[in-house]
Amino acid sequence: MMTIEHTLNPDQGYQLGIINFWRAPEADRQAAFARLRAGEVTNWFSINQPPLLGDRRPNAWALTRHAEVTEASRRADLFSSEPAANSFIDLPGFLNTFLGSMINMDDPRHSHIRRLVARSFTPKILAKMEEDLRQRAATVVDDVIAQGPTDFVTQIAARLPTEVICTMLGVPLKHRDDIVRWTNQTLGFLDPEYNGGITRFNNDTRVIDSLRVGKNLAGAGLRLFRLAHKLARQRAKNPGEDLISLLVAAQDGDNLSAQEFASFFLLLVVAGNETTRNALSHAVHLFTQHPDQLRLLMADFDGRIGGAIEEIVRFSTPVIQFRRDVTRDCEFHGRNYRAGDKVILFYNSANRDETVFANPNRFDITRSPNPHVGFGAPGVHYCLGVHLARREMTVMLRELYTRLPNLRTTGEPERLVSFFINGIKHLPYTY
Repeated sequence: MMTIEHTLNPDQGYQLGIINFWRAPEADRQAAFARLRAGEVTNWFSINQPPLLGDRRPNAWALTRHAEVTEASRRADLFSSEPAANSFIDLPGFLNTFLGSMINMDDPRHSHIRRLVARSFTPKILAKMEEDLRQRAATVVDDVIAQGPTDFVTQIAARLPTEVICTMLGVPLKHRDDIVRWTNQTLGFLDPEYNGGITRFNNDTRVIDSLRVGKNLAGAGLRLFRLAHKLARQRAKNPGEDLISLLVAAQDGDNLSAQEFASFFLLLVVAGNETTRNALSHAVHLFTQHPDQLRLLMADFDGRIGGAIEEIVRFSTPVIQFRRDVTRDCEFHGRNYRAGDKVILFYNSANRDETVFANPNRFDITRSPNPHVGFGAPGVHYCLGVHLARREMTVMLRELYTRLPNLRTTGEPERLVSFFINGIKHLPYTY
């Protein structure tokens, strides 16, 4: 078993900003965060500075306790989402062009765009999608029965959310496989499977590796942007009832600009695909490891699926962290921060906080209350698509376990190398 290197030197802690930490076994990482929450190891850590992609601020603070993460999420006056909430480092401008979105904005720009986008996630619109969700989930299972089990991620988990997002946006399904590939390259830029085979991505990173990673990441973003602009131009001329038309067609001049729409398009296809895909993959593996919890769920599916989804998301925490930047010198939860300090909100750690969750390392679908932060902590950046994600998981899990009651994984997940997404790339299964 890999042991995470650490030191109790007050100037160094766990190497949270080095990708080797995130390659370590899950149990080792959870133990490390438990020590961080207990204050046994400093929360100040160094961030890998790859050639050409590094910035002038090579360190950050880790917020690991539930109370810290939730309050920081509410305090946009102290903790800013700009310039980059989704990256440890300040990315070069050419990457921010593709990867920036409303998650990297503060008010008033954030609220303006969120208000426009929220028109697409009203209860009325989601209610219209319910039957389509059921039909798509049924078709996925039909195809699995016809083909036989191969890889749960590619065959099931990645398919439903991608098709749903494509349908919402009005993207032809012929682009489905492209979107999956490009989002894999975007979020998996540290994983050799998606970055062209680059494994040297710690302090020994070579210039050529940084160039290749940057080119690969920008290339995926550029392809998504081109698709977004193409579809936006089509809907501007011939609007329909899809989400793209809703966001780009003139509505008293209150619509998204081309740049705003393209950034949101990338955010939606990435977040809408990856989060649900990984939550579903974690779900079937968790139920395989805890068959008693699956029996409990199926004994009263309608009564327990809500709690089950919240516990799946808490336990797996598909999005590991987001970053904030301190806006002014301040004291926060007993620690002094300076303006410009980076802080990382570790949702995975907050979701195992012993002061909030009894037996936090136990998977319990009846857990109540369950104030997890797996969809983000309360605040202006709380997940906009949370209701859609819950419905997708509900419909898919119902279809799977009703029609394939012996569904189970047959090996360990092949995990994504990432400090941002708790991803599963491949998962063998049978039924």
